[in-house]
Amino acid sequence: MKLLCIDSNSIFNRAFYGIKLLTTKDGRYTNAIYGFLNILNKLVEEVKPDAVACAFDLKAPTFRHKMFDGYKAQRKGMPPELAQQLPAMKEILTALGYKIISMEGYEADDIIGTLAKLCNQQNHECYIATGDKDSLQLIDKNTTVLLASSKMGKTETIRYTEDLFAEKYGTKPLHLVDIKALMGDTSDNIPGVAGIGEKTALKLVSQYSSIDNIYSNIDNLDISSSFKDKLIKGKESAYMSFELAKINCDVPIEYSLQDFIPLPIDKSKIFNLLSDLEMSGMLKKMGISSDEIIPDSSSNGFKNQLEITEILDQPDEIISLLSSSSKLYLTFEMDNYVINSFAVMFDDSNNIYHLNISNENFCNCLCSILSSKCEKTVFDSKSLYLFALEHNINCLSIKNDILLSAYLIYSGNTNYDPISLALTYCSKHPKEELSSVVKRCAYLPELSNQLSQKINENNQNDLLNNIELPLAKVLAEMEFNGILIDTKALKEFGDMLETEIVTEQQNIYNLAGEQFNINSPKQLGTILFEKLELPCKKKTKTGYSTNADVLETLKGKHEIIEHIFEYRKLTKLKSTYVDGLLKEVSSDGRIHSHFNQTDTRTGRLSSTEPNLQNIPVRTELGSQLRKFFHAQEGCILVDADYSQIELRVLAHIANDGIMIDAFNSGEDIHTNTAAQVFDVPGLFVTDDMRRKAKAVNFGIVYGIGAFSLSQDIGVTKLEAEQYIKNYLSTFSGVAKYMDNIVDYAKKNGYVSTLFGRIRNLPEISSSNKNIQNFGSRVAMNTPIQGTAADIIKIAMIKVNNRLKKENLKSKLILQVHDELIVEAPINEKEIVEQILRQEMENAAKLKVSLVVDVNSGENWLDSK
Repeated sequence: MKLLCIDSNSIFNRAFYGIKLLTTKDGRYTNAIYGFLNILNKLVEEVKPDAVACAFDLKAPTFRHKMFDGYKAQRKGMPPELAQQLPAMKEILTALGYKIISMEGYEADDIIGTLAKLCNQQNHECYIATGDKDSLQLIDKNTTVLLASSKMGKTETIRYTEDLFAEKYGTKPLHLVDIKALMGDTSDNIPGVAGIGEKTALKLVSQYSSIDNIYSNIDNLDISSSFKDKLIKGKESAYMSFELAKINCDVPIEYSLQDFIPLPIDKSKIFNLLSDLEMSGMLKKMGISSDEIIPDSSSNGFKNQLEITEILDQPDEIISLLSSSSKLYLTFEMDNYVINSFAVMFDDSNNIYHLNISNENFCNCLCSILSSKCEKTVFDSKSLYLFALEHNINCLSIKNDILLSAYLIYSGNTNYDPISLALTYCSKHPKEELSSVVKRCAYLPELSNQLSQKINENNQNDLLNNIELPLAKVLAEMEFNGILIDTKALKEFGDMLETEIVTEQQNIYNLAGEQFNINSPKQLGTILFEKLELPCKKKTKTGYSTNADVLETLKGKHEIIEHIFEYRKLTKLKSTYVDGLLKEVSSDGRIHSHFNQTDTRTGRLSSTEPNLQNIPVRTELGSQLRKFFHAQEGCILVDADYSQIELRVLAHIANDGIMIDAFNSGEDIHTNTAAQVFDVPGLFVTDDMRRKAKAVNFGIVYGIGAFSLSQDIGVTKLEAEQYIKNYLSTFSGVAKYMDNIVDYAKKNGYVSTLFGRIRNLPEISSSNKNIQNFGSRVAMNTPIQGTAADIIKIAMIKVNNRLKKENLKSKLILQVHDELIVEAPINEKEIVEQILRQEMENAAKLKVSLVVDVNSGENWLDSK
């Protein structure tokens, strides 16, 4: 038998601190549970145990506390954010079929030690998963410790066997207790012998094995007289420390090893527990699907069953109902962005019609639904608008989108699927045997009512109806339009990069004196730090760290470093951008990126397949990629970019008079800031002063600290502190805003944009100062960045509407953060430039003017 023993408190604690705070919509913390389950699943996959024991500590004092009052006296209790998750974690483990074991008077280590001893006696294998080195003393021929540790912010697991322990410590595992008896353990407040450190303890134990032998040979020890005196004086403490450090392997547990063989997973219970914690992604990882689960009415509030009849393959009946119905509910399923089935419910009927793409009337039927004037509640309106464009019809009367409503209510979700949302918002559920698309449709009426009520309570009706819903149609049109790319020139650029890559590769080989895999951190580390003997900064279990931060510190120490940077830049351009873009070119020669409307917590858009918002612009070579995106023949690209929109939003929200006056008078804000911060007239502001002021301007609302600012602009921390102090003294409105918005977030648990977009901030109430500080920084920045995101969305809608109103052939094809790009016939260039400037500058009325830079060119690079 193979037993996996989990030091659950240790792993739970490590998971909590290893993952940023996550919460449900109602504020319950979930990050430790999420991290623990990830670790557990990985352990089970790697170890493949026959039995699993989850050992937990109890709050009650143990025999060690009774032996020594100071034992773990300095330990703080569980932070409330972690303690809150413990009951749910235990409930989940039980539903997974794992046995939880605790015993008053003993620690989890003691229980694990007892189980390990039992395995050894019966010649079974035991694997101990922990983050605590104390368990290393349990290693023997049958017991392996899987020790989780952190290096450079990353968690790794070291598999400790007898051989590895001997290599690391120079003795047998059981003598770890003797080492701790001498050196003590600050984490557990075990005193050890005063003045004896790790080095001396290791030396003595490797020579004499145990403290008994050490004290038996005290007069003959090969150590200085001062160390000998310390040992003699600390003998009583050494023996007490030995007892404190030694794991008790004789805990009177009442279970046999067979009792830890997992029971069958209660899938229904797990589904309900994890769904309640909004962990749909974890359910997917665990292979538990909603389609095979009936939600548990006792735990999730489902009291009644929806009486739904699924009607298959009746397109004629669906079309006939369109004329006699006032509203309908529509869901669909997709494969590779293609709709392959849909379900529709008319009014509040109990009948749901289900049609698959295999039906010859599928497309005609869906087109009839979308083009009808029947009021529609849907899930994911953007995809329906795109389907309509692809079939050359008008999609009409979409009045509500469950996806967008749920996103506005709680942007921290990762899954807005109707079945997941129903666990929070619905009181009824459909029959199990219904197909998934029908189940989703069945939930829409109640979801619509519940979410609409919440949207109304949040004062988000305008945000939903005037920004997000119309934007979905604009994004669908942008995806449909796509942007033309010169594949021939892009391939030639890739060939040029490949030539330069080979050249840089050979340069590196010449400087290294041999060929090796430059992409292998292990091989590169060996070359840099052993062969070339460059100063080593960081070393991992598998070798030396060769990340960008490490290499940055080696600049100027050897010629090879510059070539490695250049090689990495070139290979990144080639693989990610050239090869990546070529894969996404459609048969029409255009790239049709997918715009994500519900992906960020600030309201910003993102794009995928490919990510056109991440095309490099800061390097000359990288920016050349924009040259390959161009207008079709007879057209031109018109590019409009907001000038410093986030700083303008900051001036408005903070109501800072000096900043408002600077913007409205047309002054360069960075020069103005430099003049204020450095107390010099504007004419005397140097380029260096402006650069530093710019860093402060953009960093201040992100809560930048003196150390980070000093690193960014190359000054001392003291100088950076003075810059920040001068800035906040000058722009007192900004300083007041920063204080007030953090106070507001602490009081209310969220912040919002000028347009009502909400971001919940559980981090700001954390007992952990680092997490709390992160929450404060987000509180300062979100209203600024989120409002700027709302403004660009409004601008997109206004520009798109205006182009149509003017009956122009020009089309909005791309949005990149604060930038809009229109593909326009050459004869429409001037009117499009005028429309972009007018609609973008008037997208919102602020106390400062919104300024837009408009340029045009045959390709994206020339239009900037």
